[in-house]
Amino acid sequence: MSYAEINGLSLYFEEHGPRSGVPVLLLHGGLGASDLFAPLLPALADHRVVLVDLEGHGRTADIGRALSPELMADDIAALVEHLGADRADVLGYSVGADVALRTAIQHPALVRRLVVLSTPFRRDGWHPEVVAAMDRMSAQAAEPMRQSPIHGLYARVAPRPEDWPVLVGRISELKKQDYDWTAEVGAITAPTLLVFADADAVRPAHMVEFFALLGGGLRDAGWDGSGRPASKLAVLPGATHYDILASPSLPAALLPFLDTAGSPESS
Repeated sequence: MSYAEINGLSLYFEEHGPRSGVPVLLLHGGLGASDLFAPLLPALADHRVVLVDLEGHGRTADIGRALSPELMADDIAALVEHLGADRADVLGYSVGADVALRTAIQHPALVRRLVVLSTPFRRDGWHPEVVAAMDRMSAQAAEPMRQSPIHGLYARVAPRPEDWPVLVGRISELKKQDYDWTAEVGAITAPTLLVFADADAVRPAHMVEFFALLGGGLRDAGWDGSGRPASKLAVLPGATHYDILASPSLPAALLPFLDTAGSPESS
């Protein structure tokens, strides 16, 4: 368990598994912490796993700067360098997936493989009722959420548990912001695995559009598989946006992607 002093931030991270090899960075969702990846850790026991608490979340204190995927992506890039790694595999869920995506966009040389769990590349990729709920969210939700498991985790590990309303307010503002990363997603060079639930908060049509931007689903792979795209799409059965990290189908989708020996450019 360590802190990296980067970009004016004391960024919490902890390593699991071997201390050599390409690190696999796991980035949690909004209001969460790295502890939420506990169900996935046994499947990644043979990998150099690095859990991260994003700014204002978990054990990483809020420093009062704008909370944005772009700035947090710079934090992740600095962490890769802090770890002494040339490149990393970066996996993110929800808000963490936004950060992972921006890391691949802003720092392409540092991302070997990218895994995006349950987030759209454009705000209207969420179902309309999800967007409406984001628009209604505010810091006032902090008090009723004190009864939730996610607050219980925050209260246990945060350096300043009294900052809970600050975090809820800042995430509320972040999720109200419009964004469209279409052009930038199309330029991503890292092989990418997109993972969604079959009852996700992201619209199925948007999942397919996302995959197409990465070169997937545009043609038949051919009998010999020679037309298979470098990027992959997995839709996990019986899962939702809220329980996808615990899906028993997730390791089966993730491990072959991480363990595939790719080209010199991707490995």
